[in-house]
Amino acid sequence: MKHTVIAGALGNCVHVAGAVKFLAAAGELGYKTVFLGAAVPVERIIEAIEREDPEIVGISYRLTPEAGERLALQLSDALSERDLLDRRFVFGGTPPVCAAVEKLGLFERCFTGLEDPDEVWQYIRGEEALRAGKPVRPADDLLGRLEQKRPFPLLRHHFGLPRLSETIDGVRAIAESQCLDVISIAPDQNAQECMFRPDEMDPAVDGAGGVPVRSSEDLGAIYQASRRGNHPLMRIYSGTRDLVQWAELAQRTVHNAWAAIPLCWYNQLDGRSRRPPEESIAENQAAMRWCAERGIPVEVNEPHHWALRDAHDTIAVVAAYLAAYNARAMGVRRYVAQYMFNTPPGLEGAMDLAKAAAQIEMVEGLHGPEFTSVRQVRAGLLHLSPRLLQAKGQLAASTMLALAVRPHVIHVVGFCEGDHAAGPDDVIESCEIVKGVLRNAWWGMPDMLGSPEVQERKNHLLSEARQTLEALAELAEADEDPLTSPAVISKAIRTGVLDAPHLSGNEAAAGLLVTRVIGGAVEAVDPGSGKPLPERARLNGLAHKRPKGRVAC
Repeated sequence: MKHTVIAGALGNCVHVAGAVKFLAAAGELGYKTVFLGAAVPVERIIEAIEREDPEIVGISYRLTPEAGERLALQLSDALSERDLLDRRFVFGGTPPVCAAVEKLGLFERCFTGLEDPDEVWQYIRGEEALRAGKPVRPADDLLGRLEQKRPFPLLRHHFGLPRLSETIDGVRAIAESQCLDVISIAPDQNAQECMFRPDEMDPAVDGAGGVPVRSSEDLGAIYQASRRGNHPLMRIYSGTRDLVQWAELAQRTVHNAWAAIPLCWYNQLDGRSRRPPEESIAENQAAMRWCAERGIPVEVNEPHHWALRDAHDTIAVVAAYLAAYNARAMGVRRYVAQYMFNTPPGLEGAMDLAKAAAQIEMVEGLHGPEFTSVRQVRAGLLHLSPRLLQAKGQLAASTMLALAVRPHVIHVVGFCEGDHAAGPDDVIESCEIVKGVLRNAWWGMPDMLGSPEVQERKNHLLSEARQTLEALAELAEADEDPLTSPAVISKAIRTGVLDAPHLSGNEAAAGLLVTRVIGGAVEAVDPGSGKPLPERARLNGLAHKRPKGRVAC
């Protein structure tokens, strides 16, 4: 059991919100807490210290600096006379009051309210650097950084501008701002597809979709720009071809915090490479295995690729399970599971939460001694308005909803993405918006996941998803695990077991699925009547609707 923390407002100050929050944080960390109240005289504080023998004494004062300084000096003299200075004293007040009292030398830290909430938690936990008012040495790996930030989530943002020099300068500014824990570098499509085949690059589209990195030196320069401020973890998207070579390059240059690898994508389905799905699935699995063998955490950015193409919610839940299942089968021990909200646009809050809850239940049902996952949430890119003030509200609202699943990582999406790619100022502002949401909504919110409406939809999706997985398994023709077989998974795509409306006309897919937003959820519907189509009925109808030349179930 840890020691006691006491706190209250000094002298004639009646503002106790800061002291109450400080004690709440201490209580969450296992301390016994004692609230002294408002307008506490110096003598009563002395009596409480003698009675409780606390490890930490919190004093707040939010009135005039001159009065605060006089009261703090009285407290310091009284503590010295009673020989009670052998403990940690911390002060909370407005910036001017803090500036007046910190020169007395009594307080280890003076908190002005400008700090991020996790700084207070780190102080209470007793990190020596924070006790001295110095920054904590940041961990240089995902699990270490998560532990350091606990119980708050890490913030991640993608970043990549059309010129290398602009990206380097932007990374430097973002790192110095200390707004982010993880910077995800976004390379342009030329780099993602042709990094190791430069003769195939099209100079006309240099910088399209991200930064035109062309060498290990480019990536090294970006990484060095980040070695300042809070030394954010760095990571980079996988390539859309030559994924193992990309994984090795990323680890060697930016010390990839975790790899993001698709299962079914970056091929003929989305046009991001010319790989056939079966070939790409095998190569993507090889990249997962390469990372697993080196202890690199892996994210399989799969379910939102289906949802972005208007697949119904059942497919998104199935894709989340397949992604985690394949990562585990490839030997991944630490898995980053991304749950994208607002995707496709039109999803309503309760249905969005239900889909995420179903995905989480499927993914975390795979947990065991050798496999655990990290929850990562993000706002949906496509739902953000090009009206930037509205988009800021949308980012805040999406974040607040996503906090219901208690994420370990928040993938912050720049509020400006409906209008333009995020520059460094946009990244910093987006992170400040999310931090504001965390201040208000990380603690004490109602249990939205427990809503009967959410639970009913979640259970429905779980039932439907199991039917889809059973149909996929029935496609196996050999003694193999159908859920990891590139042949079976690609066959499921060709036959429509796995499908999305945007794949219509794609020679590598069935493209038969029709969906609509009904009651705030994305449902498969009968193409003729437009009525919702239960998953069993959809699957049973595939044999009759399959275009000629497609592989039969």
